[in-house]
Amino acid sequence: MKANELRDMTAVELEKKLKDLKAELFNLRFQHAINQLDNPMRIDTVKKDIARVMTVMAQNNAKNA
Repeated sequence: MKANELRDMTAVELEKKLKDLKAELFNLRFQHAINQLDNPMRIDTVKKDIARVMTVMAQNNAKNA
């Protein structure tokens, strides 16, 4: 997910995206723990996506304050 795509989203959409990514990360970690994860690099990708979403949310909050 690109940061430009995230900047076009509303605050509600960003919160939903963050919630979905955190749920996906939980599931990936669970799969990794029981050795059923096909692509371990997906964990890193999801972590980075979470960081991007949180960064854009912080920028939007700073802009609105």
